[in-house]
Amino acid sequence: MSKQYDKQTVLAQCDAAMQTPSLFYTRQLVKYLGICPDAQVPYTEIIAEYLIEHLAAYTAGFSTLRRDGSYYPGHLGNYDPHSSRIEEITAMKLFNHCKAGGQYAKIGRVLEYQVPLKNKRSDQAGKIDLLAWDGHVLRILELKKPGAESETMLRCVLEGDAYLRTVDTAKLIANFNQGIPDIHLPEDTPVKASPFVFENSRPEREYHSECPQLKKLMALLDSEPFFLREVPGGYEVF
Repeated sequence: MSKQYDKQTVLAQCDAAMQTPSLFYTRQLVKYLGICPDAQVPYTEIIAEYLIEHLAAYTAGFSTLRRDGSYYPGHLGNYDPHSSRIEEITAMKLFNHCKAGGQYAKIGRVLEYQVPLKNKRSDQAGKIDLLAWDGHVLRILELKKPGAESETMLRCVLEGDAYLRTVDTAKLIANFNQGIPDIHLPEDTPVKASPFVFENSRPEREYHSECPQLKKLMALLDSEPFFLREVPGGYEVF
């Protein structure tokens, strides 16, 4: 059984995490599973409500990470089919399908995977799992592998949101226009971040459970979730 915390302890941990909002998504508390014993709601509901109440402070705690190099990595989609890195292989398969001319419902064309955010090695930033273009919106997709039972929807939401608030969107659009000449992204293309999780994974089940605070936070962050299932010959997005 995982360790349990009362509500006041969770809120105190939220206060500590809020000292660096840009790294809130990395804190262990956003992965707490189960029900808070005294509040009798999921831990993620307590944290989501806290973030709603402190949303101005949260959003003010980010700054754009200026990257000297290009955001466009120019990946080829080659991978070892025997690799245990399931999440990365899934991203490559989605990319390869679109590279071959395919598209997906809801998200459109996957343009790239593992898009770098760091300018220097010491920068505290990850990589965008997938970048997709539906003809209107450029989406930062935070992908979680099938059976991601240690992940929460809250963490997916906050990680994608952190990348969105960190990336230089104007440079991102310009770099991808240079790297993929046939897409022609308008300069004012809206860029949004979304969780991208498998059907029947813990994040998907959480989202479809009773979680009003999480859903309210997602609405405030304009974080629309997309879901993925494996089908014969590939994947389906819904």
